[in-house]
Amino acid sequence: MPGMATRYLGLPLVSPVIASAGPTTGKIESLVELADAGVGAVVLPSLFEEEVVAEELSLHEGLEQGTNSYAESIDFFPATDYYDLGIDRHLRLVEQAKKNLSIPVIASVNAAHPGSWSRYATMMAEAGADAIELNVYAMAADPSRSAADVEASYLDIVKAVRDAVGVPLAVKLSPYFSSLPHFAASLVREGVDGLVLFNRFYAPDLDLATLAVEPKLDLSTSRELRLPLRWLGILRPQLPQVSLAATSGVHTAGDVAKALLVGADVACMTSAVLREGPSHIASVLSDLRVWLSNGDYESVDQLRGSVSAANTSDPALFERSNYVKVLSSYAPQG
Repeated sequence: MPGMATRYLGLPLVSPVIASAGPTTGKIESLVELADAGVGAVVLPSLFEEEVVAEELSLHEGLEQGTNSYAESIDFFPATDYYDLGIDRHLRLVEQAKKNLSIPVIASVNAAHPGSWSRYATMMAEAGADAIELNVYAMAADPSRSAADVEASYLDIVKAVRDAVGVPLAVKLSPYFSSLPHFAASLVREGVDGLVLFNRFYAPDLDLATLAVEPKLDLSTSRELRLPLRWLGILRPQLPQVSLAATSGVHTAGDVAKALLVGADVACMTSAVLREGPSHIASVLSDLRVWLSNGDYESVDQLRGSVSAANTSDPALFERSNYVKVLSSYAPQG
């Protein structure tokens, strides 16, 4: 059978499929199921600084209740699970995951202030995380900030975290950079070990009855993989030494194969696992083995990047010519 082992961020993986951050990776029981199904690594749910701060403030307010009241209130503590609040919850999950899993455990950090990135990343690494994924989820909505300003803020985050931790470091990017290859190369020069393409910005919806702006979650489909495929194919030959991960739209063995063919080291899966459960990973890997065997591939490493922009017969298909051909090929129905 074709070999499924690979490497990502310098870490050995038993397969090229990663369970990315989501509800399924937030519980030890489902993490064990994912490992049993064959995932190569898991990315734990993101530590969001705003969430941590809110929980810590809630704890503080609870402990302050009654302090200016009667003397017997000194021994009063509100009935709540204080042990599972703030940063401690995330650190405990890292520790438990490392204790129960034999595959790499990647911690995801999403901070809001410059110093917090390195602080939280350091705590995660000290808790045992094998690598850190920086989930820089920030919309460039300020008209006074230029594209260069936005990129500089990312680079400052990477510099601070790279100086603080020795474990491998990945950055989860959005596609909204005016020159993505230039920025990706800048991140690599600052010491990033891997790039994850792409972060999904969950856009809000509008309730016409109440005129309220509401959060809206739509799980991905395989069609969303096309954007990562294009940029993975372009970046692979330009950044040959950095690890690349495909995310958004990975649902089937075919999706995984496409990601590897254009140059990804791994394919990350969340929505499909939420829909189908952890056992879906085993089905995907089984189908991938069949596909590899039918194509006479001996391993996943053998096909990696074989259809990137450097190896395809028409590299322009990753860029403008694909746009032209798609539009000219459309035939109206009826």
